[in-house]
Amino acid sequence: MPSNDVRILLKAAVPTAAVGAIAAVVSGVVAGGEGAIGAVVATVLTILFMGIGLYVLQRTAKSLPHLFQMMGLMLYAAQILLLFVFLSAFKNTTLFNPKAFAITLIATTLAWIAAQTRAHMKAKILYVEPDSSGDKPEKSGHSS
Repeated sequence: MPSNDVRILLKAAVPTAAVGAIAAVVSGVVAGGEGAIGAVVATVLTILFMGIGLYVLQRTAKSLPHLFQMMGLMLYAAQILLLFVFLSAFKNTTLFNPKAFAITLIATTLAWIAAQTRAHMKAKILYVEPDSSGDKPEKSGHSS
């Protein structure tokens, strides 16, 4: 991954992990150990899904820029579908508190989106790749 991509990933993942840690503490106090586990699982899923999505979008932008917007929409739809599958598989679980999981999932997703947006706004990313061939236009040789 290029350095800009890693910086954006870190600037999105760190605040998301912080929100997840706060949610785990609050869920632990409110719902006990199961609440804390639900918050931790939601935080890990958010960072994993959003991180993979960011990586896929960055690769697509570099290799197939004309498919970037379509890939983004398809990726977000796939992420929602995967979360739905996960929620359906664990809807009756006693491993963690589903309410703590759901609330943390929403909070960490919003934290990721806000942090990623801020990171993109602060990054100085070139929109047009400079000519790397080294050819410079010749100066006109007017002498006075």
